[in-house]
Amino acid sequence: MNTDTLYYICAIIAVVLAGLAKGGFAGIGALAMPVMALAVDPVRGAAILLPILILQDVVSVWVYRHSWDGGILKVMLPGAAVGIGLGYLFAAQVSETAVLGVLGAISVLFGLQRLWIERGKAVVLPSDSPGWVGFLFGIGSGFTSHIAHAGSPPFQMWVLPKKLPRDMLVGTTALAFAAMNWMKLPAYAALGQFTHANLMATAMLAPVAILSTFAGVALVRRVDPARFYTLIYALMVLLGIKLMADALIA
Repeated sequence: MNTDTLYYICAIIAVVLAGLAKGGFAGIGALAMPVMALAVDPVRGAAILLPILILQDVVSVWVYRHSWDGGILKVMLPGAAVGIGLGYLFAAQVSETAVLGVLGAISVLFGLQRLWIERGKAVVLPSDSPGWVGFLFGIGSGFTSHIAHAGSPPFQMWVLPKKLPRDMLVGTTALAFAAMNWMKLPAYAALGQFTHANLMATAMLAPVAILSTFAGVALVRRVDPARFYTLIYALMVLLGIKLMADALIA
């Protein structure tokens, strides 16, 4: 297959997945980066997707602007900033092959964790775990968000046991990841990834991102979530294994 054709196929699929996630299919957006990495190096792929994620964040933050928990954000966002800094240092110091391998590992772990949760076997932290625990999970969320745009698992592991009301949980999550995405901008700029070519690629994909977000809102009420999520997370594990294999033989 022509390299450009493969890129456009993977990029469109990745953006649609990210849009569906913002539209209501929470969690499947983590599959976007493994798909993108099939056609382009993972750091460049993440840089192309980042402005799209920020564009999509605008809608979710506006909708839930009055429903969020400031205490959680005060604990987790400083840790996320540290994690994003560590992610930047990692991406700046190692080869693209190493980043590809880490992306694959994160994808496998994320997929397996979500499949485990789908079976009703989540590992739950105490609801009153201290703030320093949340700070550590914030570091993990920031690191995985920077490398793979997949910071949800560490974030959810600390926040979900607190059993926030639905809108409060969604709003807090939306604000947290909107803030993390803005934090990542200087890091990707320092990596030299906001080139004219990458920004043009982002601009071309923006309409797909907007349409797929609205599609997610419309489809979330019509699709059997159990089968859909199981398929997505199983695919994520398989793609993660492929990326790790590619990194090992590179």
